[in-house]
Amino acid sequence: MKLDILAFGAHPDDIELSCAGLLMKEHSLGKNVGIIDLTEGELGTRGSVITRYEESKKATEILGLNIRENLNLGDGRLENTWHNQLKVIEIIRKYKPEIVISNAIKDRHPDHGKGADLLRDALFYSGLAKIETYHNEIKQNPWRPKAHYHYIQDQYIEPDFVVDVTEFWDKKIDSIKAYKTQFFDPNSQEPKTYISNPEFLEFLVGRALEMGHKIGVKYGEGFTTEKKIGVNSIFDIKF
Repeated sequence: MKLDILAFGAHPDDIELSCAGLLMKEHSLGKNVGIIDLTEGELGTRGSVITRYEESKKATEILGLNIRENLNLGDGRLENTWHNQLKVIEIIRKYKPEIVISNAIKDRHPDHGKGADLLRDALFYSGLAKIETYHNEIKQNPWRPKAHYHYIQDQYIEPDFVVDVTEFWDKKIDSIKAYKTQFFDPNSQEPKTYISNPEFLEFLVGRALEMGHKIGVKYGEGFTTEKKIGVNSIFDIKF
């Protein structure tokens, strides 16, 4: 399946926390949208790899997107290596997305910035014909997406653009709560963590309200880009 948008996250739940609203919005408009998790999130304090997969499956059902895969590149060991670049290149050439969205360029978790760097380099190399990759023993053709954007995660980064996700906010929260071992549960006996604090979800709401306020809507998701954004007409710009 050729995808219009392919979103990459260093860990399962990165996408739900950061850009699920955008993905659901574009999918509702007829776009083919998928998610690639770079690691299994196996170093998470709460839950396990098994529960992460179960929760990821449930979240994906809530989002209702086209595909989701996990590359299992190693939580806490995610590096921008040639081996990992080739894994990403194979996925890019497999799904041929027009737009790729990946982790924040810098963030509290080291894997997030590393994920952004890995995608940046892999996307360039994916367009080079002399780099050979295969899927099901069939040689793949080069493919370089038209655009690469970064979502914003824990640390605040001033966005280059903001997307109105008000219509999809409640469903986004449902997809986040699908990761029930990771976030606040008054009945959980597992250790408390930074994201299991009940105030963490309030922080997410506050961030979305802040982003929405910038463009005059209720809830927004912010993104950054390393290239300038062009428009056909200045009347296409929303204030």
